[in-house]
Amino acid sequence: MIAIFNLLTSIIDIYTFLLIMSVVLSWLVAFNVVNTQNRFVYMVGDFLHRITEPVLGPIRRFMPNMGGLDISPIILILALYFIRDLLRDILL
Repeated sequence: MIAIFNLLTSIIDIYTFLLIMSVVLSWLVAFNVVNTQNRFVYMVGDFLHRITEPVLGPIRRFMPNMGGLDISPIILILALYFIRDLLRDILL
């Protein structure tokens, strides 16, 4: 059971890291710090968008309009931490 918990915790941690990278990259693109015309930046951004958008999309549909402020990544991170703690209580 400990091995299953460690595997699931690692997956949640990696996904949280990718989610934070996606948010930071979107800020860098929005403020013209990095240019999406660069092929590497485009590929990284596309990968992060494809990996995070299927989970963030449904959260955004239920969120009220906050005037351009997207807090769906924060809600997802809190949900991932809750799931991780719930798994720890169940499996350990």
